[in-house]
Amino acid sequence: MAALVEIVVDGERHQVPEGMPLAAALLRLGITMFRISVQGEHRAPVCGMGTCFECRVTVAGRRHQRSCLIPCAAGLVVETDRR
Repeated sequence: MAALVEIVVDGERHQVPEGMPLAAALLRLGITMFRISVQGEHRAPVCGMGTCFECRVTVAGRRHQRSCLIPCAAGLVVETDRR
């Protein structure tokens, strides 16, 4: 079993398995809206392998990061557009 690490999502601290893809961790936390499209639609992961770009979030201040390609690590700071 993977060790748990702490990440911060939209200002809230969470414990998630180390190495788990960030998109999977966010879904596991009950976060189902990652961003809002230019048409105002709620978006979330579709492909889970970096092809569709629907799971983009801000990670460590870098916008438009595909969360399905980022492994969870201690201290990761994530911002979604769900606020």
